[in-house]
Amino acid sequence: MSADGSSTAARPAPNSADAVDGQAAPAAATPAASPRRRGRPRIDLRRLGLAALLGSTSRGRLPDAIGHVADAHRAHHPEADLEPLRRAYLLAESSHRGQMRKSGEPYITHPLAVTLILAELGAETTTLTASLLHDTVEDTEVTLDQVREEFGAEVCFIVDGVTKLEKVDYGAAAEPETFRKMLVATGNDVRVMSIKLADRLHNMRTLGVMRPEKQARIAKVTRDVLIPLAERLGVQALKSELEDLVFAILHPEEYARTRTLIAENAAAGDPLGEFAEEFRTVLREADIAAEVHIRPRHFVSVHRSRIKRGELRGADFGRLLVLVNEDADCYGVLGELHTCFTPVISEFKDFIATPKFNLYQSLHTAVTRRDGEVAEVLIRTHQMHKVAEAGVVALGNPYDAGSDEDGADGERVDPTRPGWLSRLLDWQRSAPDADTFWSSLREELAQDREITVYRTDGGTLSLPAGASCVDAAYAQYGEEAHACIGARVNGRLVTLSTVLRDGDTVHVLLAPPETGSGPDAEWLDHARTPAARIAIGRWLSSHPEGPVVAAAAPRPQLTVESMRPAAANAVVDEHPNAPVRMAGCCTPVPPDAVTGFTVRGGAVTVHRVECPAVARMSAAGRAPVAVHWTQLDDGAEYRVTLIAESFGRPHLLADLTEAISLEGAAIISATVEPPVEGRVRHSYTLQLPDAALLPALMRAMRKVPGVYDVGRGKESAAAAQ
Repeated sequence: MSADGSSTAARPAPNSADAVDGQAAPAAATPAASPRRRGRPRIDLRRLGLAALLGSTSRGRLPDAIGHVADAHRAHHPEADLEPLRRAYLLAESSHRGQMRKSGEPYITHPLAVTLILAELGAETTTLTASLLHDTVEDTEVTLDQVREEFGAEVCFIVDGVTKLEKVDYGAAAEPETFRKMLVATGNDVRVMSIKLADRLHNMRTLGVMRPEKQARIAKVTRDVLIPLAERLGVQALKSELEDLVFAILHPEEYARTRTLIAENAAAGDPLGEFAEEFRTVLREADIAAEVHIRPRHFVSVHRSRIKRGELRGADFGRLLVLVNEDADCYGVLGELHTCFTPVISEFKDFIATPKFNLYQSLHTAVTRRDGEVAEVLIRTHQMHKVAEAGVVALGNPYDAGSDEDGADGERVDPTRPGWLSRLLDWQRSAPDADTFWSSLREELAQDREITVYRTDGGTLSLPAGASCVDAAYAQYGEEAHACIGARVNGRLVTLSTVLRDGDTVHVLLAPPETGSGPDAEWLDHARTPAARIAIGRWLSSHPEGPVVAAAAPRPQLTVESMRPAAANAVVDEHPNAPVRMAGCCTPVPPDAVTGFTVRGGAVTVHRVECPAVARMSAAGRAPVAVHWTQLDDGAEYRVTLIAESFGRPHLLADLTEAISLEGAAIISATVEPPVEGRVRHSYTLQLPDAALLPALMRAMRKVPGVYDVGRGKESAAAAQ
């Protein structure tokens, strides 16, 4: 087919939800009175169809059918070259000629409407060109090679990314696999998803000719997948209208009630108008150049407010939007409003200093007048407003030279590829089937807030709110995280189930590969990210016997006794000839600070001064006896209790006892407690040939893989005599 519009036989449009939906939904399914769209005329699809059929033009002249698109595009891009749009329209119109939508309009009205939506949002020319062509490869004889040859590689890539997979090839997996394909393409070029969102919006607007059950199915997918994607990509203008359309289909009674509330409030008068005038006066007197607009809430927003607050007052049906030129002016406006009105402190949020993960920036506040009326206020610059409405669409062509900086490796650093998208692209490769991908995608998109945690090596991890140390481990190490044995958060040892907070510093601890450690089934209870859940599930499926650690971890208490006597060399100051023995509860050795207590038979038991038994006996009125260490005799030995805290793994007990033996210490007794949340506590009573060896012994024990702390034993005070 040539670019000048010469005819080509077009195969009939397939009977798919997105390709052949209708003209207009009935009143209950289309919020035509949505306050968000007041003042914006709807495009007459029949008139567009007529213009498409009759608007043949000479070469170089813009067809009448895309006049609205051209006007909207030039409003955002005055210098834009419209020639690609002309050629794309001619190809699309000729290739779709003869295809009709279920509503009776020529099919070309659909790509025209989708392109108009994007043009109104400020999309650049390449996006609009691809939008006009987005159904040609899927529904006509046009090929990707032809698109590439006539419009270039970028347009071809975008069209390919939006093109659905055939049900004849994929069956029931066609829809999830199509979304997987689109998301992978979006990872390279966000314009793919921009077109998909606009495509779904127009299809939702015209869903009324579908059977109710099909409307509900499409609305649920829109709710679970497309609306969260619109939110994450910051395209609030599309997200809000999609929410209202879904609301009307899935909750018609609540929708009708909300619609009635909005109509009644409009008839009663809007107190926000008075607020707006007062704001303008205050800001004018403060010499701050600002625009003040009333932003009516859309249907779903009103519905949520009613559920949250109960009965709504007039000012609850909208918010005031203040637009300024510079970031600093935002804070100037905030100061003036908080000075001249009473602020509601709990409503203040600064999304300029800390933008949302979807690029959104704005100051949120609420102020009260003397009459008690409260108004919510949004304060942002014009550029922030553009991004708030259009999100990634407003960022233009991510491949333009100078649009962002290159990375250190020479590859493009794309600010529109946030952490959630990178995570999604990583875990989708591991999803074993379409059902797992589809359910995991919905779980991923259900997370509506992101946090950033810091790694001890200087890197960062973007995780959904509520993520645990398990999620951090798999986000950082992938499948190597199977060997995770613990974590430190902000320098403190924590369990793997610990929920992370924004700004935490995380250090994941891994067992050596040779230990054969693996995840526990309980890790699935702590994992919030699909990447972690898929990896853990796959490992558990391939290891039905469970992790080696669990099998090797000692369950009963293990006690080993030796009959070797303990030598004592403290001298008792007050009773120099009294028998002396070291307390078993704290096992003091030189140069510990010590004290003593007389026991039956005139013997003196020596304790470390910080031993809990000392405080207990002193409180009971027992007088301490002064003791001190003397010069050690050759061959004297000392007994000490050490507590080793570790993560469970195979052969840990053997490795610890070997480390102790290599330092020349003899084990008098050893107790290994049952593991708790993967952690094991070992208590060793040891005989040392020289008290000076104790620091080196403790260092050697700490070096054993899996051991995270070794300290002096502090047994129960009840053990003291």
